[in-house]
Amino acid sequence: MTPRWRPWLYLVPAIVVYGAFLLYPIGRSVQFSLYEWDGLGASEFVGLANYLGVLTDAGLRAAFGHALVLIAFFALLPLAFGLAVAAVLNRARVRGLGLFRTVVFVPQVLAMVVVAVAWRAIYAPDGPLNTALTAVGLDSLTRAWLGDYTWTLPAVGIVGTWVQTGLVTVLMLAGMARVPREQYEAARLDGAGPVREFVALTLPSVRGEIAVALTLTIVAALKTFDLVYVMTAGGPGNSTTVPAYEVFQRAFRTGQVGSAAAVAITLTVLIFGLNLVINRLVEPREDR
Repeated sequence: MTPRWRPWLYLVPAIVVYGAFLLYPIGRSVQFSLYEWDGLGASEFVGLANYLGVLTDAGLRAAFGHALVLIAFFALLPLAFGLAVAAVLNRARVRGLGLFRTVVFVPQVLAMVVVAVAWRAIYAPDGPLNTALTAVGLDSLTRAWLGDYTWTLPAVGIVGTWVQTGLVTVLMLAGMARVPREQYEAARLDGAGPVREFVALTLPSVRGEIAVALTLTIVAALKTFDLVYVMTAGGPGNSTTVPAYEVFQRAFRTGQVGSAAAVAITLTVLIFGLNLVINRLVEPREDR
């Protein structure tokens, strides 16, 4: 008879790698967050003071607020667009669907730095966006998109929408493909229109995919760094700062390693909590 402990031997390599490259760094970050340290000299234990600073520092609160705003652009808008596009394509059964999936998924395989550079050029005062607006007589809408306090954060968010919509669309199409065509035909014979089909058949079939899509896109929104760093560097002023950018600023530019670690741990807890809620609310359960 095989000893009960023997199967665990097969997991030891994975557990060692997981512990060394994830659990240990997180543990060290928690340790650093309890100290005031500039990264070079002596450190001073300050307990939870750095976490209190996350709550009381207006700049940090604004950064977390900006990240929550980006969730609407990175997660909610792509989910709405992805569901709509996938439902239309699934119902119409258009030709070239494989090519379409490849094209809409392309932003996912591009390095975010490349995406940021390209969109920074699009948003430039003399870039394609303002040129197009001028060409159609909408000169009043032209502006320095990445230098406007009102529009800079939405401009960054729209890039996130463009990147994430393809991922969501592909996930939704995969979920919808599982629904037998006979169910749609039966619904149409009963007089169900496109909206009724979507609500009664399509939407329930992709609950799992919605949970996965929201998890991936919300994580992408909350850990956004490269887009902000390349496109705006947190500006103008602090209008596009986000937690990940604040971690970089404090750890490598202002010598506030303890504060940076506290921000990172707080962001990790926020991401974990939001994803736990999403999976409890959206993902289908076996007992239903």
